[in-house]
Amino acid sequence: MKIFAIKNEYENIEPTAFLIYYEVSNKYYIEVVDNVDEWKVPFFLSSFVRKGVYTINSRFSYEWVRQRIVPTDRQNIGQVLRDNNLKRYNEYDLLLLGNGRCAQDDYYLEEISDSDLPKCILNRLRKRIDDIIPLSDTFSLLVFFNDKKVKKCDMKSVINTNFALKKYLSQYPNRFKNVKVDVGGYSVSWNNNMIISDTELYKSGKTVPLAKEDFIDFVSERVINTAEAADILGCSRQNIDDLIRRSKLTPVKITAKDKLFLKSDIQKRKWN
Repeated sequence: MKIFAIKNEYENIEPTAFLIYYEVSNKYYIEVVDNVDEWKVPFFLSSFVRKGVYTINSRFSYEWVRQRIVPTDRQNIGQVLRDNNLKRYNEYDLLLLGNGRCAQDDYYLEEISDSDLPKCILNRLRKRIDDIIPLSDTFSLLVFFNDKKVKKCDMKSVINTNFALKKYLSQYPNRFKNVKVDVGGYSVSWNNNMIISDTELYKSGKTVPLAKEDFIDFVSERVINTAEAADILGCSRQNIDDLIRRSKLTPVKITAKDKLFLKSDIQKRKWN
């Protein structure tokens, strides 16, 4: 994960927006400081700020990035790539060439560490989704957040108002358990058209004490063995053992014949 402060070339103020990039998955998110003046952020972000939206989803964050780089249909794009020693068109590489500068405004990017993020954004990141358990019988999600809160979210009303999701589940209700945590924990989804944000789940969910049945569902859906972990990562069992030896992966249980892992830990290995 790479983090960049979005700075203004000519205004001596603290950054009000930050770009977060997940390299392997090629996903971008923009985080804006709480309650900032809409005139203190890039114009593209001002409409979100007016609506009180301070986390910009991956789709619109990607659009902001695209506006700041050479477009794919530029007539001399091949020459541009050769002049900059780029073997192929890559948005991230092109973004870094000019530190995110473009002719439309005075903003640029400066890489920072996560410890340099403002407190309001750090607090926001702590509410991202860590893991989920689909409770198929009730069409609910048991959602584990990074701030250690666990909330039970009744999804029936969401399903009824989301035509794509309702259609997806109408014939095959068991598909509900195919839900996954998206990159960075910003949302959960069934596919690209069926996405529910972490904010919506955090606000609508009810904090609950965990019951034994919930843990049983968790083990059934989110605990996997070595073979399944290797299949997700596209590697061998020997590679899994090597990740464990290098403390890059921690099994939740080790037996004489196998090892068990949280599926979310394996999936997060693919994020960065």
